[in-house]
Amino acid sequence: MAQLFPRSANALARSSFLVGAALAAGAGYGLWLVAHSGYVTRQGEIVEQPVPFSHDHHVGQIGIDCRYCHTAVERSPSAGIPPTQTCMNCHNQLWTNAALLEPVRASFATGEPLKWNRVHDLPGFVYFDHSIHVAKGVACVSCHGRVDKMPLMYQDAPLTMEWCLACHRDPVQNIRAREDVTKMDWQPPAGFERRQLELAALYNVQSKTSCSTCHR
Repeated sequence: MAQLFPRSANALARSSFLVGAALAAGAGYGLWLVAHSGYVTRQGEIVEQPVPFSHDHHVGQIGIDCRYCHTAVERSPSAGIPPTQTCMNCHNQLWTNAALLEPVRASFATGEPLKWNRVHDLPGFVYFDHSIHVAKGVACVSCHGRVDKMPLMYQDAPLTMEWCLACHRDPVQNIRAREDVTKMDWQPPAGFERRQLELAALYNVQSKTSCSTCHR
């Protein structure tokens, strides 16, 4: 029986397999890039709010501590959203007629809470406890970034499982003394690595990579 395909078909077939494998790898890499992009993770995305609250002004310039507004962060899984009364503690005396703050005044007058939009919105199947991280000496800036430099709040970290696990595998490198947790501009002094080991023992910091740690 005569040969149906020329010898060059062998090379063509091998080339086709290589090209197909390259295209599949490229498509997989492209999907990986999309999955880790800000389009999916919302990293760097500014979320519109009823009032354009500036952490840069309130935290960076005035020096208000995180816990003044996020009062539950040390004792609750949720950091807490401040009630309108917290805003009015200052704004019943400052910028009392500013048009920008009309939603705040209306909320205070009617008792209807402001509807703030979540910036760090984890999926429902992810459990995160602010209080345990604070108790272990994990700083606000570790997850939220330099909020004291954000005129408008955005998600600084990707908050992917891979990102969380990177810290959970080796948490000691991200801890500091509890009294320094809310200090945005804190920098570790020389030789702080030894102090971190001491703090890790004091706070009982351990590597936590079990699925049930975050998925409950």
